[in-house]
Amino acid sequence: MINEKYIKVLYINLETEKIHIEHREDLMQYLGGVGIASKLFLENLKPDLPPMDAEQPIVFAIGAATYVFPVITKTVAMFISPLTGELGESYAGARLAMTLLMAGYDAVVITGKAKKQSYLSIATNNVSVKDARAIWGLSVTEVGQYIRDRERHKGQADGKRSILYIGPAGENGVSFAGVTVDTYRHFGRLGLGACMGAKNLKAISVYGNRSIPILNHKKYLKLYQQLYKKSTVTEYMAKYHDSGTPENIMPLNKGGGLPTRNMRTNSFEEAGRVCGESFALKNLVRKMSCTGCPVGCIHIGMYRREFDKGHEYEAISVSYDYELIFALGIFLGISNTDSIIALINEVEEYGLDAISTGVCLGWATDALEKGYITDEDTLVNLQFGKPEAYITAIGNLAKGVNAFYQALGKGSRHAASIYGGGEFAMQIAGNEMAGYHTGYGSLVGAAVGARHSHLDNGGYSLDQNNEAFDEDKYVDALFTEECERCMTNSLIMCLFARKIYDRQTIIDSLNALGWTLTDEDLTAIGRRIYKIKLEIKKALGFRQMGVKIPKRFFETPSMNGILDEDVVKSMIRKYSEKTEEFLTSEGD
Repeated sequence: MINEKYIKVLYINLETEKIHIEHREDLMQYLGGVGIASKLFLENLKPDLPPMDAEQPIVFAIGAATYVFPVITKTVAMFISPLTGELGESYAGARLAMTLLMAGYDAVVITGKAKKQSYLSIATNNVSVKDARAIWGLSVTEVGQYIRDRERHKGQADGKRSILYIGPAGENGVSFAGVTVDTYRHFGRLGLGACMGAKNLKAISVYGNRSIPILNHKKYLKLYQQLYKKSTVTEYMAKYHDSGTPENIMPLNKGGGLPTRNMRTNSFEEAGRVCGESFALKNLVRKMSCTGCPVGCIHIGMYRREFDKGHEYEAISVSYDYELIFALGIFLGISNTDSIIALINEVEEYGLDAISTGVCLGWATDALEKGYITDEDTLVNLQFGKPEAYITAIGNLAKGVNAFYQALGKGSRHAASIYGGGEFAMQIAGNEMAGYHTGYGSLVGAAVGARHSHLDNGGYSLDQNNEAFDEDKYVDALFTEECERCMTNSLIMCLFARKIYDRQTIIDSLNALGWTLTDEDLTAIGRRIYKIKLEIKKALGFRQMGVKIPKRFFETPSMNGILDEDVVKSMIRKYSEKTEEFLTSEGD
């Protein structure tokens, strides 16, 4: 895309092993990233087939300014979510965006099911489907090592290669199985791992060695230096480098917006023991960055695990952040940092999404205590604050060892539809809640968001802006921000950098690469992309007014007090009317 007037799309059919490339000038109007991914996904979508049908597409795409400027590091994946049955959209960092750029592909569209367990090898002038039967069933760590060793002999430098791979959970069709990217990053939410598993696709290795010239070097270098300085020596990104996102724990706890023990309460009495400072003092061993980012926000924590008698220990290292500590710690009532890292490690090895896993286990613990399920279902005695049973349960969940865990592997909404307890299954439209019970913004934002994520429209931030609540203003703000993030996710920058990349900076950055965009153009691009997402959701049968919110959201006080169910319904209705009008409007 850079220096070109077209988008280069790689199409791979795993069943036939046919590969072709298209140069799409028409896709330039969608900028890149989620814009071109949405358009390609809509073109290849089969709405009448199940989410994991072989013909359903998986689309990966990089952005219009990938790797060229600081903190523009993400790759987007789009698919039908087996968890929600509608739009699946996930983002990952690490080296993947850079390697796709260096390999020469702006987007990859994968369809079909491989005839045997396989992995993909994608390079600049060579794409092949390779035998993965020897690594089917292996953990995430084991398969990563295997692919690295197997591909290295071709002279492909480690730093220019990226590998994404699934664990046993994806192979077994767990609806919230994720995909690991280069050890410490993930396409986490909504079940991309299950979609890959259904295609007999264990992993994808991407290698690129192109050199890409910058045409206006003077203008580019000046802007790059300004952005680098903003990223490293100003307050904009300091939080993410220092304690990282776990810095959110104490303010949320103090304000009463921290979901605890399956959200029975809105604060955790042991929050100080699992906050960012506690992890930093006890477990932090290093910080890392995605390729192309100078910030170093990836915090790696370590603990010692005894694997045999006689002082036999091994060191376990995983990346941690706020959402993982929330879901696998606070939400389960666990107040020991080593135990949380142990749980994160189990989730990592099996290739599960951490948020959905923790929230599903929170529901299961509540359901067991209330008598909806029994020990014969769970096989272990799940109790809030007891990590050992949860470690066993994670393995049971990934393997689907019995009917209960198979049901739970389809999400808390599905499990509750069978066993009961839907009023405290903390999901929104099928996607398990993130770690924010801040008010109407977070709840309605997740209900109407394109992928039902707190990151769709930042509703949780809206709740914390200390302004008086106004129903109509909130609805308008959620809609405006959803469109805005469609635009920024076409660069694709890390959302941590949204204060650095204001609109003028985005315009300057893209124009330094040969674009000629205005502020009005950015607005039009965001609206154009959001309209495609809404068309995808409509084709898959989603209705905003059909979202049913579990009762506990209205029983446990939020950061802004008890929420009124009628107000939430009214806001969803107003948002639905707004999007219907938007879909039928002329142009953008």
